Amino acid sequence: MTMTNMTQTVLLVIASALSATTAVAEDVEKTIDASAKGNVSISNIAGSIEVTGWSRNEVKVIADLGRGVDELIVERDGDEVIIKVKAPKHNARSISSDLTIHVPENSSLEVVGVSADIEIDNVFGELRLHTVSGDMESEIFGADAEVETVSGDIELRGDSRDMRAEATSVSGDVEVDSLAGSIEAVSVSGDVAVMNGSFDYAEANTVSGDIDFRSELRRGGKLEIETINGSVDVVFKNAVSARFNIETFNGSIRNCFGPKAVRTSRYAPGKELNFTEGDGDSRVTIETLNGSISLCRD
Repeated sequence: MTMTNMTQTVLLVIASALSATTAVAEDVEKTIDASAKGNVSISNIAGSIEVTGWSRNEVKVIADLGRGVDELIVERDGDEVIIKVKAPKHNARSISSDLTIHVPENSSLEVVGVSADIEIDNVFGELRLHTVSGDMESEIFGADAEVETVSGDIELRGDSRDMRAEATSVSGDVEVDSLAGSIEAVSVSGDVAVMNGSFDYAEANTVSGDIDFRSELRRGGKLEIETINGSVDVVFKNAVSARFNIETFNGSIRNCFGPKAVRTSRYAPGKELNFTEGDGDSRVTIETLNGSISLCRD
């Protein structure tokens, strides 16, 4: 091969590589017909996932794919649309892609990420959101929701319609606002806040973090709060009729509307408070190992 031919070959290889790199770097856009009340399954290893509901019976995906992605899969199987960023197994975690997705507003969603932030707006169906490392932010409109992250914060906003929600973070804060019906809010290491809600059942747990509950407990309802190392602040919206069992091993108990706490033992720092308010048809249990408890009502 002559020097000229060799040079031309090298230039062609470089040009081809640059072209492929540029193609990968460009946004990819795909649109597919979808059921008005179908399921949309989304998988993205790393990056971000933003999903917005709209009035069209179609799914539109705009993807900024990371370099090295094999392909973006967008396909329909009956009433389900599947969206998946397919990456080679040997370096999948080093690839980051950003997805912006429009779905029919009454869709149900199942979203899975490994290292990805997830944001959901204006989607009215059931939500199942899971990521290993990333923050979660979602609106909820009266449909059941299951939200989990290993490392990241969770923020859920409702419209006060009854539903069942579970929000769990291993390392991160959990905040839910304006939900109703049933809520389980759990963090191993982080604060938990349940605000402006109305519940038949509410559970708030954390191993290391504070718990703030400022919501209504309905008649016949149940509230369970437990933290190992953190304070608890409860403010009931409206009147509350319940039996109360409150205990802290190391901390104070402040009660704005009932009797005062007493020592559990002459020889230990623990305090407890057991009393009935109103007809006592609901049940409130609050426990902390190391932290103070405050109990009030609006």
